[in-house]
Amino acid sequence: MDFNKGLKDGIPVALGYFSVSIAFGLMAIENECSALEAVLISVTNLTSAGQFAGVTVLAAMGTYVEMAMTQLVINSRYSLMAISLSQKVDGKFRGIWKWLLGFAITDEIFAVAIGHDGSISKEYFSGLISLPILGWSAGTLFGAVLGNIMPEIITTSLGIALYGMFIAVVVPKARENRHVLITVILAIIISTVIRYVPVFSGISAGFAIIISAVIASVAGAVFFPVKEAE
Repeated sequence: MDFNKGLKDGIPVALGYFSVSIAFGLMAIENECSALEAVLISVTNLTSAGQFAGVTVLAAMGTYVEMAMTQLVINSRYSLMAISLSQKVDGKFRGIWKWLLGFAITDEIFAVAIGHDGSISKEYFSGLISLPILGWSAGTLFGAVLGNIMPEIITTSLGIALYGMFIAVVVPKARENRHVLITVILAIIISTVIRYVPVFSGISAGFAIIISAVIASVAGAVFFPVKEAE
């Protein structure tokens, strides 16, 4: 059953999202959002960095232009992921399902979906995104309602879980395929250079991810082309 397989693959993503979104729920409340508003933001956006930045702009009484530019910079990479993943879906993945794919694309969901063997069906994708969306929304509610009674050291450290979960998604594929490993290492090197070399200090985190992903992907396609049969 594709749906059940998607649900199973989405469990670690959901657990990671639950822990991280607690911090978002707490931040939203601290910036004078209600618990309902915080949950609505998570249900309709599903973008961790974008939501944190968006609430910051709201709290600072920023303009619509500032909000739009902030989200464009932070979330532009998702357009590349959506284009890539759209090449892997089956023939029945049409209409509103394409919209749903664009809405639900995150770093972690993309990593799991792109690593799925074979084409992606509507059933598999709906199963894959169900628990992460639920986990992200539930964690936001938990943080908004109960976050203030939790020790700060716990709410702050919860964000580490997301990075650990993402590593757990990438490492198995890198171990299975030497070409994937080399491409991942190249992306890490490029990202590190952009982060620490002073001449690149003006590049935002969002564009740094895009640049790293594009260069590493192009290099992988050139040096390790996939045969048409594969």
